Amino acid sequence: MTRFSLLLTALAAYFALSAGQMAAAHDGIRIEDAYARVTGATAKSGGVFMTILNHSIEDDRLISVSTDAAERASLHSNSQDANGVMRMVEMEGGLPIAGMESHMLDRGGDHIMLFGPTRALMQGDIITLTLTFERTGVMTIEVPVDNAREPEGVDHSGHSMPATE
Repeated sequence: MTRFSLLLTALAAYFALSAGQMAAAHDGIRIEDAYARVTGATAKSGGVFMTILNHSIEDDRLISVSTDAAERASLHSNSQDANGVMRMVEMEGGLPIAGMESHMLDRGGDHIMLFGPTRALMQGDIITLTLTFERTGVMTIEVPVDNAREPEGVDHSGHSMPATE
C-alpha cells in the first residue's frame, strides 16, 4: 500500500468516526437555558424553567423531578378555566416530549415547582436538579437561580412609577 492510499484510508476512517460521534452527540434529550426563580430568602416555593429538546426520532416523557434544594419538586401546568381563572395543577403522568421537537417550561405554562426550599436560594446560587425520563433515563443538571430574569416576550420598558409631587 502506498503512503498516499494509506493516508486516504486513515482520513476516511477518521471522518467516518467523527461523523458517528457528532450524530451521537445530537441524539436524545438536551436541556437549554435552565434557571430557577424564587421570591426571596424566606420563600415557601419556587419555579424552574428551561427548554427540553428531543433530538431523537422517538418520543420521550419527563416522568419525575427531584432536588436536594427543596423538600419536594414536581411538574406543574397552568391552565385557564371556563371563567378565565388561571389554575396551577400538578401534571399527572409526566410531560411528553415528542421526537424531534422541543418543549419550553416557562412561567405561566408548564414548569417545575419547588416546594419547601431546604435552604435560602439567592440570586446566583446553583441547584442540582435530577430529571427522570421514560426513555432517556436519569439526567442531572445544574440550574442557576436567576430572580432577575424576565419571561421571554415581556417588555416592561413602558411601565414606570408615576411621578410624586
